[in-house]
Amino acid sequence: MTDLSERQQLSYIAGQAADARLNVELETEGMTLNIGPQHPATHGTLRIIVRLDGEQVVWAEPSCGYMHRGYEKLTEVRTYPQVTTLVNRIDWLGSFANEVPFILAAEKLMEIEAPPRAQWIRTILFELSRIANISLFLGDLGVQLGAVTPAFFAFRDREHVLNLIESVTGGRFHPNFDRIGGLKDDLPKGFVDETRRVMRKMRTYCDEIDDLLIGNEIFQARTRGVGIIPKDVALQYGLSGANLRASGVDWDLRRDQVVPMAWDDVDFKVWTHPDGDSFARCWVRLQETREATKIVDQLLDGLPAGPVMAKVPRIIKVPAGEAWVSTENPLGEMGYYVVSKGDLGPFRVKIRSASFNNISVAPWVLRGVYVPDVITILASLYFILGDIDR
Repeated sequence: MTDLSERQQLSYIAGQAADARLNVELETEGMTLNIGPQHPATHGTLRIIVRLDGEQVVWAEPSCGYMHRGYEKLTEVRTYPQVTTLVNRIDWLGSFANEVPFILAAEKLMEIEAPPRAQWIRTILFELSRIANISLFLGDLGVQLGAVTPAFFAFRDREHVLNLIESVTGGRFHPNFDRIGGLKDDLPKGFVDETRRVMRKMRTYCDEIDDLLIGNEIFQARTRGVGIIPKDVALQYGLSGANLRASGVDWDLRRDQVVPMAWDDVDFKVWTHPDGDSFARCWVRLQETREATKIVDQLLDGLPAGPVMAKVPRIIKVPAGEAWVSTENPLGEMGYYVVSKGDLGPFRVKIRSASFNNISVAPWVLRGVYVPDVITILASLYFILGDIDR
């Protein structure tokens, strides 16, 4: 009996030890990892400092400023017409859209409005910039997750949109086409018919991306339930654009504020998604691209005749005062607070860029995720470094 009792005790002790080994997690030493500033997955010269426990992020902090070019200060030594050359380089993928809120702020101070035809053409070019911007995002998103083919589709079809912008403005990336009181020129011959053809092509592109990427089970496994931003958190961090609408907030400045543009004259749907995850942010942008093509078609159908420039002085001096104007840019809300002292150029300009606010949520949303998901979440937030380091 004594031998049996000892064997039972030894067996019990061994069993307990085995259970302990199974139940106790291995403790790992913390590690600080730098993602960037030059990294193929950070969309430019952004540095993300993450503190890891194994492969899980316990703390993250974006470090910006590697591309800082001081646009706000540079505007103080430029005339008002010269400022558009600067600001269309902030978000270089949607450059014409950057010019519009600044010009609207200057026109607000001068108490003038562009003619109706100029307002409609502005809106057309604005939406073309949105399509060119987000279509590239949709293709490049696949690259972040290891799928190269969608990027080829994006570059192929985005060229058609850039051709349209170039035919009007003379520039593909940096149009410098908007003017206080209107536009530099009218539309070229054949633009309307060619734009309708390209809009049909871009809707086909959206269908292809929907099948190839958004509907892909691997893509969904990597994005659904990953990087969830609740509605209240999105509002607290000042998110805007698709990042806000993907958290279920029905807010779009094209519909919800009045500016002298042509959005009030067309019908379009503001798409939202209740989930707030990486998939929702991508899905909302896909629907937004489709909707933009429909907006352009409606604007082409109702394009008014008339001049594209109001009567403005040859040498522009903006009266003293302050004005704030923001618009629903491809990346979200972009606004300019312009202070004038009655000179040829602004006294001060404060730029509210969408990417800067959108990246601010990174420390919150990256906490607790795993390293591969860091890249997925950053890609879904979609930011341009020039738009952050403005």
